[in-house]
Amino acid sequence: MIIPLRSRREGRDLRKVGFYDPINNQTYLNVPAILYFLEKGAQPTATVHNILKKAGVFTELTLNQTKFT
Repeated sequence: MIIPLRSRREGRDLRKVGFYDPINNQTYLNVPAILYFLEKGAQPTATVHNILKKAGVFTELTLNQTKFT
């Protein structure tokens, strides 16, 4: 979920971009939406950062930010 910084923790989300179920070890990530928000300056929590790192999202973010000449 993407939640505005000024919103309460349980506040209304801007957009759902994935989920993680640790009991069943299931993860679903909408990577294009996540990359969009990260490029706009979204800051993931430590837990979300670890999930995104394991999924290789930051590698894709780096590739998207590389300018080819």
